[in-house]
Amino acid sequence: MKLTVVGSSGSFPSAESACSCYLVEAEGFKVVIDLGNGALGALQKYTGLYDVDAVVLSHLHPDHCIDLCAYYVARNYRFEGCPAPLPVFGPAGTAERLARAYDMDEDPGMKGVFDFRTLSEGSFELGPFTVTATQVAHPVEAYGFRFEHGGASFVYTGDTGPCGQLVDLSRGTDLLLSEAAYTHGKEEFADVHLNGRQAGELATAAGVRRLVLTHIPPWTDPQRNMDDAAGTYDGPVELARPGAVYEI
Repeated sequence: MKLTVVGSSGSFPSAESACSCYLVEAEGFKVVIDLGNGALGALQKYTGLYDVDAVVLSHLHPDHCIDLCAYYVARNYRFEGCPAPLPVFGPAGTAERLARAYDMDEDPGMKGVFDFRTLSEGSFELGPFTVTATQVAHPVEAYGFRFEHGGASFVYTGDTGPCGQLVDLSRGTDLLLSEAAYTHGKEEFADVHLNGRQAGELATAAGVRRLVLTHIPPWTDPQRNMDDAAGTYDGPVELARPGAVYEI
C-alpha cells in the first residue's frame, strides 16, 4: 500500500496544509480518505480528479468532508460529461448533509454524481483493500478505519477522544495515523480529540510499529505534541506533512 498525506491540518487549513485528506493506493486502485477544506486542490498534485475509485469519509464535520461540494462541481460539469457515479462511503445522512451544504434539494441532491453508501461497524472489501470501520468517541457519528492489503495494514483514527475500541482497531498495525489535535494539560474536553500523549499511549497499548501524528490545528505546537507522544511510545513517531509518502 502507498499512503500519501494530502492535507493534515486540523479544524481549518493552515498556510502550509489543507485539512484532512489522505490518498491510499494499491494495485492501481485509489481511495481518498476524507476531503476537508482545501483538500481538492491539493489532491490534484497526486492524482487526476477522475482517477479516484472511491471516497471514504470518517465523519461529517466540514474539515473532513466539505470539499465533496467542490468535487461535485468538478465531476458534474466536466466538459466531456459527468463520469460514472463515484462510490462515497460515509455516516448516515451524508448525501443529505452535502446537499444542504450546497443549498440544493436533498433529493436527488448529489446522488447522480456520487454513489452514497452508508458506513456501519464492521469490515468490507473495497477494491484490493479490506476496510474495517469502528465507531469512535466524537460528538457526531465518526469512524476510525483499518486498511489491510497483502499482509500489511494501517489505521486512521479519524477524530476521536480516547476509547478502547481504537486499541482493538489498531492492534499490531504497521502504521498508526493518529489525530493529535489537543495539547496535554491544556484542552481537557472528553470524547472530542486526542493529545500527543494520548496518541502515544494508544500506539503503545496497541503495539503498533510506527506512529504518525496528524490533524494538528494551526494554533497547536506540533513539536510539543510529537515530544509528548515520544514520551509515551518508544517506537518511531513523526508528524504528518503534506506530500509525505509511506510505503506500507
